[in-house]
Amino acid sequence: MNKYRNKKVILDDYVFDSIQESKRYKELKILLKAEKIQELELQPHFLLQESFKKNGKTYRKIEYIADFKYIENGKTIVEDVKGMQTDVFKIKHKLFEKKYPDLELRIIK
Repeated sequence: MNKYRNKKVILDDYVFDSIQESKRYKELKILLKAEKIQELELQPHFLLQESFKKNGKTYRKIEYIADFKYIENGKTIVEDVKGMQTDVFKIKHKLFEKKYPDLELRIIK
């Protein structure tokens, strides 16, 4: 258990952060098999800000790791299963929307 009381689940050799996330994965697998979605990807990475140096200090890149990415009706969908939206996630969500305007980010509760 972590601080949000989520229980990790192993399914198809993947470790999911919560039961809710593993359930969504099962749903997406059914949609994939039924050809309602294509190219299901787990844990896709999105660069929100490159690393940089200022006054001799190096600042690390800011990256967002979603739960799922897939194609639905020709459109790229990014999903994140959230029981609770943290302040850090809210900031990353805004940065994602700015940097990736052509992608749709869906929050699954």
